[in-house]
Amino acid sequence: MREISGCGHIGIFDQSGKLYDGELVMRAIAAMHERGNGLGGGFAVYGCYPEYRDYYAFHLIFDDEHVRKEAESFLEEKFFIEYAEPIPVEQSKRLYTEKSSGINPEEERPEIVPPLLWRYFAKTQKSDSEKHISDDDYVVSMVMHINEKIDGAYVISSGKNMGVFKGVGYAEDLAEFFKIADYRGYAWVGHTRFPTNTPGWWGGAHPFTLLDWAVTHNGEISSYGINKRHLEMFGYKCTLMTDTEVMTYILDLLIRRHKLPIEIALKAVAPPFWKNIDRMPDEERELIKALRMVYGSLMVNGPFAIIFAWSRGMVGINDRIKLRPMVAGVKGERVFISSEESAIREICPEPDRVWNPRAGQPVIAELKEEPEYAVSRK
Repeated sequence: MREISGCGHIGIFDQSGKLYDGELVMRAIAAMHERGNGLGGGFAVYGCYPEYRDYYAFHLIFDDEHVRKEAESFLEEKFFIEYAEPIPVEQSKRLYTEKSSGINPEEERPEIVPPLLWRYFAKTQKSDSEKHISDDDYVVSMVMHINEKIDGAYVISSGKNMGVFKGVGYAEDLAEFFKIADYRGYAWVGHTRFPTNTPGWWGGAHPFTLLDWAVTHNGEISSYGINKRHLEMFGYKCTLMTDTEVMTYILDLLIRRHKLPIEIALKAVAPPFWKNIDRMPDEERELIKALRMVYGSLMVNGPFAIIFAWSRGMVGINDRIKLRPMVAGVKGERVFISSEESAIREICPEPDRVWNPRAGQPVIAELKEEPEYAVSRK
């Protein structure tokens, strides 16, 4: 069934850098069960691999063992692999689902049938001709190669000290499958998917990532075609069969490569209407006009509510007329961004503040202190 208002997501960011386990994000995403349909769910966590914090943590999915060997051979050629293992999973009786808020324990649940799931902790291994390339650019090019050239292999996360766990199923079932409660982090993003125009498959579940960017999305990006063509000029390959993929690459291009401040990059992605630009003070008006001229092909059209995270922060933003819901809340140093207030109150019954951000106005949370794992290591 087509449900254009479906999909739900939650972002939880502790600005003090305190680590906490995945129980909170599991409860919050379960409270939005009706926004999913069992065809996709996933989680991103930051701070989960402190023992490998200086290594790129690659999470990959493979169709079969032959593909795994081919991709692993490529990785061994391009990286120094410190450690590799299957991602730990558990085919349980879904005890968590039965105690989740609002879930009927008698409801028939789709079986989770995973592909091969592996993780690799690695550092770059460049040839002499590649040594002028930054490590991050090198990793991006390798991710694009695997996703485009190795049929049946897909990189689902590639940042440092973070990981993404996603697949086909209800989000709360996938949380149990991936043992999300066993991980600790200072930032969490969760998503439950209701695919509309794109297929429900393991590589197409949210979050979408590149390096330490992780993006979840509720809505539809109607500008996907022009966004994709512009990104391809900079070496990005859109291979995951869903519109949200372009958002991840747009952020990487604007913020990491072109070094735009986050607030300015968001003005390029979701700029004000021309009628509002005309009313701005001269200096601001000229800046926004310049952004629209230079980055017009990266403007995102269509209804959307997006949460994106990186190692130092988290942002939530709507389209310019707010065609998808987004609610924010704060409790002490902890910031919440969600599709529904109910998900926030499920894990924080008495927030200091809850509000509905205006269309196109971002909610930005950033670290005020070093994460707990960094302090303890010192």
